[in-house]
Amino acid sequence: MHQVKGTVKEVAGIIAGNSDLETEGKEENMEGKIQEKVGQVKKVMDQ
Repeated sequence: MHQVKGTVKEVAGIIAGNSDLETEGKEENMEGKIQEKVGQVKKVMDQ
C-alpha cells in the first residue's frame, strides 16, 4: 500500500513541480518495498 501511495505522491510532485512532495513519495515507495521484503523474509523464516 505504501508503494502505491508513494508513487502517487511522487507523480503529483513531478506534475506540480513540488520537489518536497516528489521526495516524500519516493521515500514512501521505498518504505513499502522494504516492508514487502521484510514480510517475505518472515514468511520464509516461519516455514
